[in-house]
Amino acid sequence: MISLDFELHWGVRVSRSVASYRANLLGVREVVPTLLRLFREYGIAATWATVGMLSFDSKRELVAAAPGLTPRYRDPRVSSYAELDAVGENERDDPYHYAPSLIRAIRAEERHELGSHTFSHYYCLEPGADVASFADDLAAARNAARRYDATLRSLVFPGNQIAPAFLDTAEQRGFGVFRGTESAWLYRPRARGEQTTIRRGLRLLDAYFLISSHNAYSPDELVTGGVVNVPSSRFLRPYVPSLARLEGLRARRIESDLDYAACKNLVYHLWWHPHNFGVSLRQNVVTLRRVLDRFARLRERYGLRSVTMGELADEVRSDR
Repeated sequence: MISLDFELHWGVRVSRSVASYRANLLGVREVVPTLLRLFREYGIAATWATVGMLSFDSKRELVAAAPGLTPRYRDPRVSSYAELDAVGENERDDPYHYAPSLIRAIRAEERHELGSHTFSHYYCLEPGADVASFADDLAAARNAARRYDATLRSLVFPGNQIAPAFLDTAEQRGFGVFRGTESAWLYRPRARGEQTTIRRGLRLLDAYFLISSHNAYSPDELVTGGVVNVPSSRFLRPYVPSLARLEGLRARRIESDLDYAACKNLVYHLWWHPHNFGVSLRQNVVTLRRVLDRFARLRERYGLRSVTMGELADEVRSDR
């Protein structure tokens, strides 16, 4: 299973300005068609968890689609609405905050699912977040998806900030499956301010060495109440020139995960952001192609399949 957090600047605006991250954001214009071609070549079904604010053809439409209630974070800079005044008029004018052409390209591929990364990249664990404004946010996200004849079922919480009350709200708003976090303590949901250097360092090491586990799951483990939880298994970290000598280790880490999942008949969930590939696209594709080559071999040997989050949720429910 592959899920992609499709967010452009809405997802990184708290920590990066457009100017400092411009190359990665503009690179997404090449990344998305490249991924679509690669996925088509390997028969991959992906869930594109999309920030609803990307969906519009004009600023007028974006502003009109905003929910009635917006989050009142203690730090107002966390809210995407703090940036609305600075956003351009359309995708051509502002390719950092609009992506209707890319969403249409994704929707043209039959095997992919349009999921949600909320409407405004909503942070559920930041001080000031509340279920009422979150419910309105999800309603706005569903309305935005209807522009593309899509009914949202799959949800990826921004920042992996998951809490029971917000999960209940998501279920009430029609979401039947979400991407949870790995079970190891270093991946447990935390607010941005609680992400320590030690936790970040261990997650980095885990990308190259077996620190946590293979993070593959039995389908029987995936139901949490009425919502199917499909936890992440591995974040596909981008190529970093200073760590180029470790690229082989990073690929082998995921290959060994896939081998384990295929042999044990388990679910494996890989994810990343398209903007992670926005620079060094060639090197990132080399690693991804190596992973997909291993998937293809395991598909032939063990019957490993590629499914979307929504498809797996349907299978899990039908087996209960």
